[in-house]
Amino acid sequence: MYRVNYNDSTGIMKKLLSLALLIISVSSLSFGQQDPQFSQNMFNRLYSNPAYAGSSEGICGTLLYRNQWTGFDGAPKTGLFSIDAPVNFLHGGLGVTVLAADELGFENTFMAKLAYAFRFNIGQGNLAIGADFGFLQKSIDGDFKSNDPNDPIIPTSSVSGNIFPDLGAGIYYNSDKLYLGASASHLLESEVDYGDFTTQMARHFYFMGGYRIEFSPAVSLIPSFLVKNVADQTQLDINANLHFNNRFWIGGSYRLDDAVVAMAGLNITPNLRLGYSYDFTTSDLKDYSSGTHEIMLGYCYKIKKKITPINRNVRFL
Repeated sequence: MYRVNYNDSTGIMKKLLSLALLIISVSSLSFGQQDPQFSQNMFNRLYSNPAYAGSSEGICGTLLYRNQWTGFDGAPKTGLFSIDAPVNFLHGGLGVTVLAADELGFENTFMAKLAYAFRFNIGQGNLAIGADFGFLQKSIDGDFKSNDPNDPIIPTSSVSGNIFPDLGAGIYYNSDKLYLGASASHLLESEVDYGDFTTQMARHFYFMGGYRIEFSPAVSLIPSFLVKNVADQTQLDINANLHFNNRFWIGGSYRLDDAVVAMAGLNITPNLRLGYSYDFTTSDLKDYSSGTHEIMLGYCYKIKKKITPINRNVRFL
């Protein structure tokens, strides 16, 4: 039995729950979802699908910060930066993603990866096949204390895992109104070695899609979905955003057995946008947290296509 030196019952419950999550996560890390989640996933498609790179036909960057389960001791915090652009001489696009996550207050993750997508026209849209390659490192801070200093499950000091390679792949289709994609991450299923124990990265599978419905030139609705699967666990996000005058949007999302999400955003300039979402927790953790905050900042510089003039000299014989 683990003892926590907290004076109030609320603090004890929060710490015990943190400890339980720690033990469960360390012992079953190979079978749970190891990738951080984002509520504003419709603005963050490169993170889960490398074939998205270059699809926006501009140099586009996104910053995301997620503070999950506010008020919960050791709550996960995640920061992400991604940038992508079309590269014509490569017949596709390139993208870079950097992620830093403090998960459950004990496990830290750092990831950096480069994505390439080969794009070609098909019908009224474009189809892309992509892959990403990078490196990932996990560490445990060892902040949790137990009554047994020799307990092998919970380290008493910070422990860094090995830096290991990571590989992902995906396919992505987009047109003026529709996008669909399927992808997989952690294809190598690399082993994380902490010295005294090891865990293994599990393959994650993603399916995404969205469609723009135009009610008028000023109002449009974009419903979308994201399915995440690892081992026998599947998570579904159903989203819908209502856009007004291409200037601001309001919307919501439902994450199966986890949260109801409210979101809103503003196009500050034609190139710069700001988004915010708040998760109302519906799982058993709702009694221990005050919800989840997520902020998104995006910038996209559209690349103007060069049109080569054709000079015709017609002779009449």
